[in-house]
Amino acid sequence: MGAKVQAASGEAKQGGGRDVLVIGASSLGTVFEWYDFYLYGSLAPIITSHFFSGVNETTGFILALLAFAAGFAIRPLGAVIFGRLGDLWGRKNTFLITMLLMGLSTFVVGLLPSYAQIGVAAPIALVVMRLVQGLALGGEYGGAATYVAEHAPAGKRGFYTSWIQTTATIGLFLSLAVILATRTHLGEDAFKAWAWRIPFLVSLLLLGVSLWIRLKLHESPTFQRMIAEGKGTKKPLAEAFGQWANLKIVLLALVGLTMGQAVVWYTGQFYALFFLEKVLKLDGAQANLLVAAGLLIGTPFFVIFGWLSDRIGRKWIILAGCLLAAATYFPIFKALTVAANPMLAQAEAAAPVTVSTDPATCAFQFDLIGKAKFNSPCDVAKAALAKAGAPYRVIDAGTGAPTTVQVGRVTLSGFDPAGATGKAFAAARKAWEGELADQLKVAGYPAKADAKRVDQPKVVGLLALLVIYVTMVYGPIAAMLVELFPTRIRYTAMSLPYHIGNGWFGGFLPTTAFAIVAATGDIYSGLWYPVIIAAVTAVVGGLFLKDTRNRPIED
Repeated sequence: MGAKVQAASGEAKQGGGRDVLVIGASSLGTVFEWYDFYLYGSLAPIITSHFFSGVNETTGFILALLAFAAGFAIRPLGAVIFGRLGDLWGRKNTFLITMLLMGLSTFVVGLLPSYAQIGVAAPIALVVMRLVQGLALGGEYGGAATYVAEHAPAGKRGFYTSWIQTTATIGLFLSLAVILATRTHLGEDAFKAWAWRIPFLVSLLLLGVSLWIRLKLHESPTFQRMIAEGKGTKKPLAEAFGQWANLKIVLLALVGLTMGQAVVWYTGQFYALFFLEKVLKLDGAQANLLVAAGLLIGTPFFVIFGWLSDRIGRKWIILAGCLLAAATYFPIFKALTVAANPMLAQAEAAAPVTVSTDPATCAFQFDLIGKAKFNSPCDVAKAALAKAGAPYRVIDAGTGAPTTVQVGRVTLSGFDPAGATGKAFAAARKAWEGELADQLKVAGYPAKADAKRVDQPKVVGLLALLVIYVTMVYGPIAAMLVELFPTRIRYTAMSLPYHIGNGWFGGFLPTTAFAIVAATGDIYSGLWYPVIIAAVTAVVGGLFLKDTRNRPIED
């Protein structure tokens, strides 16, 4: 038996051809999994209209983002379940299971009836599928990264694993490309009505290709050697998280690495897309195209920074990316506004909007079941401004003060129904909202971005810069996480901090940031979330983590 294991191990180490197969098969399968997972995020505005149409627009979009985040919330559980299986049964077999779960659940999303057809059962079924996807992805990444790293020769782990790191961005790029092709071929009306399902249904074909490729792989030679030498563990969870020496490293990996890496990643790729489409009101197809172009330019830097980390170390490249992001996000997103929707930027500068009111009369307009009524003068004003896409500030006018809305130098009295109810109330509200809309139009606030006035080269350049930050924090991180933990618990121990960081801190970023924007009216206020977390990671990682590039992993 030992001879057979050694022979298999030796075979897996043979030359460049085997290395190319290992990297290519692992990466391609992971690309398809990310494609499946990110389709939902790319189509969140459309999914809102089909699965959350029973609530108001702001609530519906937040709920759609929460359903998006549900897949991230459960990823740590997937990391624990499949990480344990990977350390007990092997890397290859485990990530074959995760791929099957991901592909089938994505295909089912393309078949789900809408809210109009089956009511509240539609969003519930959608969330269930997102949870299955999250479980699968929780087991996939750790397996693929560990598998490739354990095949890599010393001094090249950063370079080898950086190819795995490209898969998330390539998966997003692939999802955007399929969405854009479907939109272009069938038209925007058909896409919004039913053709949005096509990219989900395509995942079944990708699943077949991925399984066929990965079945050609052998088990990791490092894992085989460990089993042959009898050095494996029967209790990977207890050893990884029940022993302080290992748990301390898990916690430092979370706070000092993956937490900041996650928010930089999701700001640079997902929040940027939401910001263009939902906040700056760009056409969905144009926003997809611009983000795809930025991804295309930035993606090669994953490999560049992975290669560089083999020469100068992993830690400071990752932390430099966090610091750069924290220092420059506000000016970058403000520049995006000027380039993508110059009319909005000009109107905001020339005629800023403020809502003066008693803050006690303002509600956070999130209604889970669609029954709440937001009818106070403050709520009516904020809802109308949000719907119009006009940024605003709320000023505390004192207890009992009446609500007023100032657009530039013009001040409007707040909505006053004068005791009207029923249809009369609705008519009065509509009339007041019309008066505000007229004033916003006079002040130059656009209902949507003018596609002809978008400075596309500048937008793509800014988006590419955001992606380069992503490559700095993400390119070297797989190698560093693998190097932090011993072979017998590696799959389990590295997967949990990665998926808590990326699943919770990163996955909830779009929801949290958009909720902050909805509550404050300041379209940039959501950026405080990634800025603060990235800065904390830079400090903790800089003080308490050591670089790992020269550590051996065959232990």
